[in-house]
Amino acid sequence: MNKHFKTALIGATLAAAASGAWAQDKAALIKQFIELQRPGVEALARGLVEEASLPIARAGAGYLQTQVPEAKREAAGKAADVELKKYFDETYPLVRDKAVQLAPSALTPVLEQNFSEDELRQLVAWISSPVSKKYQEINPQLQNALTEKVVAETRAAVEPKLRALDTNVAKALGAPTDGAAKSGNGGSGASAAPKAPAKK
Repeated sequence: MNKHFKTALIGATLAAAASGAWAQDKAALIKQFIELQRPGVEALARGLVEEASLPIARAGAGYLQTQVPEAKREAAGKAADVELKKYFDETYPLVRDKAVQLAPSALTPVLEQNFSEDELRQLVAWISSPVSKKYQEINPQLQNALTEKVVAETRAAVEPKLRALDTNVAKALGAPTDGAAKSGNGGSGASAAPKAPAKK
């Protein structure tokens, strides 16, 4: 084996080893990043479960305010809350565990394509830093502060539009609209709820 061939072979071997080490390092960084993102993955699962039940909760609240006798509303509302909590307690763990299980296969290709090894190191270092953790802790407070101000400043303009939407949707569906005025207190969708049989 001549000298040049040996040199080329050694160089190729070292390059392959370096490439393999780089791939392992990058894979390890991606794995670490995904593990650090677990709270966010669990929050995503919670949001999906809550969002799925929101239309039912809103329709139930509207029906409660417009169709259930006032004397029975408190008991009926508590019974509905029990069912909503039961749904969440049963469904959230299923969705959470599946989200955690799927996160590596779903996120790894995106991270591999969009971040270099050095960028991943910076990303992991930032997420692991005390400053990042502090920011994540107060982020809900920041969102709530902005949400409260936006709601307060836009309520007067938005509520009439919601009442009009409630009435217009009921008309489009052919549902009675005599409860639309009341739905301003009971939530959107109340007028579209079916009427209960008259009490005898």
